[in-house]
Amino acid sequence: MTHIPATGAASSPAPASAAASPDMANSATPVLPRLSTAVTGDARGPGILLAHGATGSIEGNYAQLIPALTASGHRVVAPDYPGSGRTPRATAPLTLDSLADALVAEADAAGLQTFTLVGFSLGTAVSVRAAVRHPDRVRGLVLTSALARPDRRLGVWLALWLRLLAEGDYAGFAQVRALSGLSPEYLNGLSPAELEAVLDPSPDLPPPGSAEQAALVRTVDTTADLPQLAVPALVIATTRDQLLHPSLSRYVADHIPGATYAEIATGHVPMVERPDEWLGLITDFLAAHRL
Repeated sequence: MTHIPATGAASSPAPASAAASPDMANSATPVLPRLSTAVTGDARGPGILLAHGATGSIEGNYAQLIPALTASGHRVVAPDYPGSGRTPRATAPLTLDSLADALVAEADAAGLQTFTLVGFSLGTAVSVRAAVRHPDRVRGLVLTSALARPDRRLGVWLALWLRLLAEGDYAGFAQVRALSGLSPEYLNGLSPAELEAVLDPSPDLPPPGSAEQAALVRTVDTTADLPQLAVPALVIATTRDQLLHPSLSRYVADHIPGATYAEIATGHVPMVERPDEWLGLITDFLAAHRL
């Protein structure tokens, strides 16, 4: 959900219509600002659409994965949510439907007819909802640190995040992101200089849209979506996760028909703690299913 600093084209708006979903039953889908999107790789290669975590960004969550995907011949579409990267903040609360549709619109703009969705944390729920709303477009799912809906522990973390952001307490926010995002073993193994970087209190480090993105996590519920999925899916649980308990990933894997389940002994951000293992699981799965 969050990005902890590692140690060591304009696009079209979301489509006006989409398949019915739980969010659409009671309210219209708000229009989001255009997402700032990087498109890389072979235009003839299989498509990948990335969905990052809350309070994160494409650069923060996928800087290592994108080169690996492009090297294997993929076409990668990498949008930043409202308030992350160069995408303006939203003027209305985010919804799962609006964010899912906005990401698919970026695939449209990049010319992808079909694609595999790769989601991290909040991005796993965004990916699942996109697959349900656009089933003819999605060929596969890769979901890391997954959740279908928040449990009470995550609810407490989110309430703390939102309070610190509202108060402008960026030192406190950096501290809770370190505690929630990193495993105890990794955090305790940091050098003094590395720890100082992780706890940097600069107000410029959290993306401007962090509060809106964290608020969306509180409302996520894709429990009814999971049984509808009919594509190859890999769910990667982070077993030392202090933010999203690994049982949340296990639930997602158990409720997606035929899903593959894997575990990494890492905190919430495997791209920081165990990047090679994480990259290997993803690229092996894509190759095995010709995605």
